[in-house]
Amino acid sequence: MSLPPGFLDELRTRVSLAQIVGRKVAWDPRKSNAAKGDWWAPCPFHQEKSASFHVDEGKGYYYCFGCHAKGDAVSFLRETENLGFIEAVERLATEAGMAMPERDPAAAARTAANQGLVEAMEAAVQFYRLQLATARAAEARAYLDRRGLTPATRDRFEIGYAPDEWSALLDQLTGKGFAREKLAEAGLVTGNAAKVYDRFRGRIMFPIRDGRGRCIAFGARAIGKGQEPKYLNSPDTPLFDKGRTLYNLGPARAAAHKAGTVIVAEGYMDVIAMAQAGLEHAVAPLGTAITETQLELLWKLAPEPLVALDGDSAGMNAAQRLIDLALPHLGPGRSLRFAVMPPGQDPDDVARAGGAAALAPIFAASRPIIDLLWARETEGAVLDSPERRAALDARLRAHLARIADPTVRAHWEAEVRARRAALFAPPARPRPGKREARPRPGAPRSAGIQGTGAARASRLARATADTAVEMRMREGAILAACLNHPRVALEFAARLEDLVFATPRHGEILAALLTALAGSPDEPQAVPTLVQAALGRDPLVDLPAEIFRAYRHFGASGTPDVVRRALEEELTRRAALVGRAAEIREAAAEIADDPGESLTNRVRLAAEAEHSANTRPLEEDQSAEASEHLEFASVIGAAEASRSRKPRKH
Repeated sequence: MSLPPGFLDELRTRVSLAQIVGRKVAWDPRKSNAAKGDWWAPCPFHQEKSASFHVDEGKGYYYCFGCHAKGDAVSFLRETENLGFIEAVERLATEAGMAMPERDPAAAARTAANQGLVEAMEAAVQFYRLQLATARAAEARAYLDRRGLTPATRDRFEIGYAPDEWSALLDQLTGKGFAREKLAEAGLVTGNAAKVYDRFRGRIMFPIRDGRGRCIAFGARAIGKGQEPKYLNSPDTPLFDKGRTLYNLGPARAAAHKAGTVIVAEGYMDVIAMAQAGLEHAVAPLGTAITETQLELLWKLAPEPLVALDGDSAGMNAAQRLIDLALPHLGPGRSLRFAVMPPGQDPDDVARAGGAAALAPIFAASRPIIDLLWARETEGAVLDSPERRAALDARLRAHLARIADPTVRAHWEAEVRARRAALFAPPARPRPGKREARPRPGAPRSAGIQGTGAARASRLARATADTAVEMRMREGAILAACLNHPRVALEFAARLEDLVFATPRHGEILAALLTALAGSPDEPQAVPTLVQAALGRDPLVDLPAEIFRAYRHFGASGTPDVVRRALEEELTRRAALVGRAAEIREAAAEIADDPGESLTNRVRLAAEAEHSANTRPLEEDQSAEASEHLEFASVIGAAEASRSRKPRKH
């Protein structure tokens, strides 16, 4: 909506900025000078004890010398009460007695058509509130007493009662001059040409107001036996669209701004009970699942709304529907958290039993949206076969693909990779209990144990060190191939996600590489730049210098076909090396307890598997493969020789 020239200037001259700000602050009498329109107070936008917030009434502007907040009456309302620009202007225009200009001819036509509907709704609010105090509302008042609602809370939320009669409201409002057609258009009465009657009868009434404070609909709660449905809302009308409205939206705005979040509950009673407990920043959808429009309204109130779930299956099902709705719309500053009530309870139950103190630890233990999605896909799932694990991967990829924001999607992918690696990590083999080793016949007991164990431990220690050198080389080779050939790396992304590198700096490069691959699937050539930006350094500097001598085809000049086959083989060889390293570690741990042949056999079998992987042909030209193996062996030999020259500590 565009405002006519001069409208805002006229508005600023008609309202008192000091009066508007004075509702939120306490003026400092020592620094303020009312006669000159010079006002000082502690700033409402940040915590402070001194009066550094200044209002110049003559100029109509405020400024804080602490946090540098500044603006006029419109911006002050927007910041303190979480209003949109037009909403703030409308609020000030009402105070100043100025009529808002029509948005456009269509808006003017809608305003004319709706003339009288808001007035009819307000008249209905007053009628229902009066009825709650009558004798025929005794059962309704008893119900509210049982729910713990104080008289002050009933007045605050304007709770009323619709008499169990066919035309009590109809007769009252037509007697005041409202036409039946307008009452039907507002959703207050229903029927046909032959008979028109009240829509709500024998129910407790909850007025539903929009963000501007206008009553646009009612929610009605049945109290009689056999009365269905239990909750009944007004139908959609020119004033009311239930998919675009939140209960308690207006009052929750300012409270959400102060609290830094907004609580999303299921129904009216949850919101009212929490407000009575002091949590005024709660809203609720109107009897249906949250819509995209309502989700956008929530994100205008707070960047990370807190969804309070009922502690039953229906509450969890509602949460999962909301997750599916929210995924495409997630972004920086646009997320959700979920707080689950105790089993069989809702926020109303918890608030009535223990007030805000009982809700605080539940809200503090809220979980991010990814937690609930991961639990839905993995809890109770039997993942005992490659096919089932592949199906899980497919479902997770489908969820990730729905996240439109590339930065958020990349962080989700990294988190899913970490959780997946933990889920599929092989269980640690239990170490057998220590038992006394028996000495060989004829040998001194202590000498036999020390001699045999020391020799085998020494051999295993050397094997472990040699394996570590080789592991670093193979990790570096894989990274060099991926950084120099990101298009090929993109084809191996799924296998790369399963790697856990032993060298910490190699692990950092791998994490940055996977994030870059996930964030630029259509532009893989940008991956090296993204990795360097994420690390703050050139990743190739961290790789052993000998790699490009041992793996010439992994350099920038390598052809994609050769790099693809070589990387496939290198991943296979590394997997075999990991298996041998695991067997060596277990052998070293068990050597004092198992002097027999079993450990030797296990290491031998692992070595044979590694040998088989290493002797698989890389290319059809066997001379190239032989050259690559000889070059790699020479590099490993040089690394071993360098290590052996270092003095050993005894």
